[in-house]
Amino acid sequence: MNYWETILLGLIQGIAEFLPISSSGHLVIFESLLGGSSENLELNVALHFGTLMSILLVYRNDFIGVLFNPKLVLAIIIATLPVVVVGLFFKDYFETVFATPTVAGFGLLFTSALLFVTPKVDSGERKLEEIRLIDAFVIGLFQAIAPMPGVSRSGSTIVGGLIMGIRREAAAHFSFYIAVPAIAGATILNAKDLLEQGPGETSLAAGTLVAFVTGYLALKWLLRLVVARKLVWFAWYCLAVGLIVISFFGR
Repeated sequence: MNYWETILLGLIQGIAEFLPISSSGHLVIFESLLGGSSENLELNVALHFGTLMSILLVYRNDFIGVLFNPKLVLAIIIATLPVVVVGLFFKDYFETVFATPTVAGFGLLFTSALLFVTPKVDSGERKLEEIRLIDAFVIGLFQAIAPMPGVSRSGSTIVGGLIMGIRREAAAHFSFYIAVPAIAGATILNAKDLLEQGPGETSLAAGTLVAFVTGYLALKWLLRLVVARKLVWFAWYCLAVGLIVISFFGR
């Protein structure tokens, strides 16, 4: 991909990683429209690394407190285990079988259905410090389905937290706490591919930088939307885009 296409994908990644509309789904769709390959692991991992840096910047003042909270650290570990299993044993399957625009369209419909549920389950009162291990495991199961294109990681894990009775702000914060090991793990898992990246390193860095900046802005905006109970807005977006993608690519 050329310089400007990589920047465009960085913009899409930064926005869609944190807003509950699935970055992986949008990358698969746009890479297909641009004539690229959805199997460009180097690019996809580099863009995810940019958004990882966004999380670390937004939560830079929180993570010290998290590290000194053994119960919360254990909850993060428990929530991460399901996606580790998926990454280690089903990574190639997701990348080859599911990485198509049509599958991404159906994934967006699934995300839409999850988000339409939010007004019905947004009544939990338990705080971040009150997250139980069973809560963490269930949220982790929601995160484990996110590698499928079109399924939003942030949307599914926040909904999982709401279903378990966690306060919406706490569910959002925990969702992005567990994103750190998940994204970092994916980056490490593909470190060899990144080190072997040849021509195009400049455009790769540009895309990563764009993903970082837009990801920071998108994450700050999402946290405000969660407080305002506006997640259902994105259900309509995912429904519309999912139907359009399925009708266009499924012909």
